[in-house]
Amino acid sequence: MTDLFLERKNGYAELSIEESIRMEEYCRGYMKFLDAGKTERLCVDEAIRLAKDAGYVEFAPGMKLEVGDKVYLNNRGKELILAYIGEESLARGVQIAAAHIDAPRLDLKPNPLYEDTDFAYLKTHYYGGIRKYQWVTIPLELHGKVCFPDKPPVDIHIGCDEGDPRFVITDLLPHLSADQDAKKLKEAHPGENLNLLIGSRPVDDGEKGSKVKQQILEILYEKYGMTEIDFISAELEAVPAGDACEIGLDRSMIGAYGHDDRSCAYAELRALLDISDTPRRTAICVLADKEEIGSDGVTGMQSDSFDTFMEDICSQQGVSLRACYSNSFCLSADVTAAYDPNYSGVFEKNNAAYLNRGVGLCKYTGSRGKSGASDAGAEVLGYMRKLLAKNEVIWQIAELGKVDEGGGGTVAKYMANRNIDTLDAGVPVLSMHSPFEVVSKLDVYETYKTALAVFKAASGVKY
Repeated sequence: MTDLFLERKNGYAELSIEESIRMEEYCRGYMKFLDAGKTERLCVDEAIRLAKDAGYVEFAPGMKLEVGDKVYLNNRGKELILAYIGEESLARGVQIAAAHIDAPRLDLKPNPLYEDTDFAYLKTHYYGGIRKYQWVTIPLELHGKVCFPDKPPVDIHIGCDEGDPRFVITDLLPHLSADQDAKKLKEAHPGENLNLLIGSRPVDDGEKGSKVKQQILEILYEKYGMTEIDFISAELEAVPAGDACEIGLDRSMIGAYGHDDRSCAYAELRALLDISDTPRRTAICVLADKEEIGSDGVTGMQSDSFDTFMEDICSQQGVSLRACYSNSFCLSADVTAAYDPNYSGVFEKNNAAYLNRGVGLCKYTGSRGKSGASDAGAEVLGYMRKLLAKNEVIWQIAELGKVDEGGGGTVAKYMANRNIDTLDAGVPVLSMHSPFEVVSKLDVYETYKTALAVFKAASGVKY
């Protein structure tokens, strides 16, 4: 008898012992990826390392490609595009999975270093949607690159290795916080107060002036060859310190910084690298930057970098880029909000995503009246349901929250604007955009299986 009801159950009821073993193995690899990729630059570095191990070679414009070739394009060290050339003509479209590898963080200002009352600080400008109070009194690492006008650039990584110093943003003690406590949550910690404490020991040279700042500058010059002006041509990011870890006595969850959206980025990357046989349709993996601030810039999804790459490989087959796009499918792999019983008032239970119920399919994102969403058609949802059923993927329908509570966006609309059938799907996340997010191992694994199913698909959406 046909089941007339939509059954919503915990995914562990469907997970076999064999799949559970594979899930644990996959999640161990994912946790290593998180620890290695604390920033978008580090994500690209780690993804390239994994791709090379899987036989991928760097792509150069005009490079002749044949069926079965595996290539990657490194865009300025902050965006990565990978392609596994399939058997069919690009005129019949490609299978794309696109995710972003940037995450909310604190960027150093161009002129960040100052001294106040015998403390040295670095001023920051927060990147993406953060809740500022969550970033005080936690240990922070510093990662990035310094470019000089007269010598090679230098990479900086402080706080990630054993024995490294770390940094912090201080807060008021409760005994003196009456005025702060009376403020609205979003106003209690102004952005200009998110200053990294980096030193307190002065230089003892008998001279007057900013002696703690001088001590810091001497350390930076000795270790990295930096002077104060070099901050102007530096790109330095403060991110939460510490490694990914298992959460819960049952070890069913993973806690870490950057699940949004590295849980999906790793899923599509690992899925592409795990394809053993040449796919029917060319498989494309996009790891984009700048999604958290609108996907603008040369490494964001609105950049022409993706189109330039696709046009290059299409021209080799004499295929129109527009024709390729019109027959393609894109999985916009991005996380969604997980239902949290502690904050149930912002969720609509019938359409919320839940931990341990599999990858969340999002027909639309956007804010309130679907503003900023691509809103996938019924045919696209039907295509995905068929694909997931064939590949025994555990999935659920997902919506970010109640209609009038807010919302958010992904890279989906930028792919859809290229006339590519696109659907959002990804991992439900607790405490999204916080310095320490939580996801389910099962959902992470099922998102990987979703990307694998997309890459192995023999055709796109049929109308």
